This record gives sequence, C-alpha cells and structure tokens, in this order.
Amino acid sequence: MGKDLRIAFLASKAQSAQEAQTALCATYGQSTPEAADVIVALGGDGFMLSTLHNTQPLGRPVYGMNRGTVGFLMNEYAPEGLMERLGAAEEAQINPLRMQASRVNGETIEALAINEVSLLRAGPQAAKLRIHVDGKLRMQELVCDGALLCTPAGSTAYNYSAHGPILPIGADVLAMTAVAAFRPRRWRGALLNKSSRVTFEVVDPVHRPVMADADSLSVSNVTQVEITSAQDVTHRILFDPGHGLEERLLREQFV
Repeated sequence: MGKDLRIAFLASKAQSAQEAQTALCATYGQSTPEAADVIVALGGDGFMLSTLHNTQPLGRPVYGMNRGTVGFLMNEYAPEGLMERLGAAEEAQINPLRMQASRVNGETIEALAINEVSLLRAGPQAAKLRIHVDGKLRMQELVCDGALLCTPAGSTAYNYSAHGPILPIGADVLAMTAVAAFRPRRWRGALLNKSSRVTFEVVDPVHRPVMADADSLSVSNVTQVEITSAQDVTHRILFDPGHGLEERLLREQFV
C-alpha cells in the first residue's frame, strides 16, 4: 500500500471511538468506504465483525484499531504513523460460515458468521439436538444448553469459553463444541473438515425452544439449522507485522 491511501474511518458509538475518528479524520482525511483503498474500524471486536459484514461486498481490507475491551481482531490504537503501519500490515483472509435457519413458522433466514454459528436453548428446559454431517446422522440426541460450529478465526471466542479447541488460522477445519452437554455426559464436540455440511435438527422445538446466532444476528424458534463454509466469500483483515491472527492464536495457547 502506498502513502497516498484513501482511508474510510468507521467508528462504534463509544465515546472513545468517536473521538478517535474525529482526530484521525482531521489528520488523514476521510473517504467513503466505496472510494477508499482501506477501511479503518475504530471500536471493539463486535464493531469489527459488523464492519467486516457491512463492507464485505466492497472487497476492501479492514484494519481495526482497538477502542473497545478485548480487541482480539484489532490492532493497538495509536494515531501516529498510521500510513506506515497500513503500508507494512499483514493481510489475513478468512471465509465465514453460511447459516440457513428454518423457523417454526416456516420462515427461512440466511446469514453469514465470521466467528461462529451457535444454537442455544431459549427456555427453562435443556435443548435436544440431532446432528447430521454431510447428510449422515452422527448423533441421535444431544441434550445440552447449546452447541456451536466455529471457524479458526472464531475459535478463541465463544468456542474457547465453552472449552472448545483453538484452531490454527490456516487449518481447513471447523470445530463443533457443546455448551454444557448433559447427555452424552460432558460431550466436548468434534473437529470437522471445512467442506462439511452440518445440520442441527431441533427435537421438540415447541416445548424446548432454541435460538440460533450467526455472530450478532439472532433467529428465534428454529427447527433446523444448516451450516456450511462460505468459500465464495472472503474477508480481508489487516494486522501489524508480528501481531497477526496466527501469532495471536498461538499466544492464546501458551498463556
């Protein structure tokens, strides 16, 4: 990237992010996302995910600067030398998951998820799920609070909190992880090929309602959720040298 980059600064609603956007625009100028060479997202991981989703059709790389809390997908915030940092940044390319969720009322909702697609009980009783992989029944009944399927990029998020494995960023693998599995007792999940088609079927969705989440998009009262890797969609994320996703995933495992 050259020194005459056109940058679109996008900020979350947090005061620190808004103030950062004002200062950076005054220093480096402001472009629209459509005309920009690169998009700089100011906020936390949630805002980074929404920025990636919203700007994906443009094909622009996104460089995050942390004005939130954890900031796993973000770079350190520093207003000085931004052009040089962008010029030296390393690019990671990731494919999201594509979710197709069917609801009790017959409606079908489609969405993309960069981190994970999760199913969670929406009532006082545990969820009962039936799991198919590539059309073959693999688990007749999983009684649990929920289950999720995640990408390598999302493996350190909800998946890791649910005791799922951390996946190398370049691995052609998806992790399926149970949330508080009751039966089979303490079932921890499975590793699946990235090309797998996973279908979660909700057993008794009326009396044991289940909701599905694709990143931040929630779908209530689902009866079935089919998940595949969206090989036709690529998100481009920029990181400072030596602080890319692969390095961050390794550091998480040696804390």
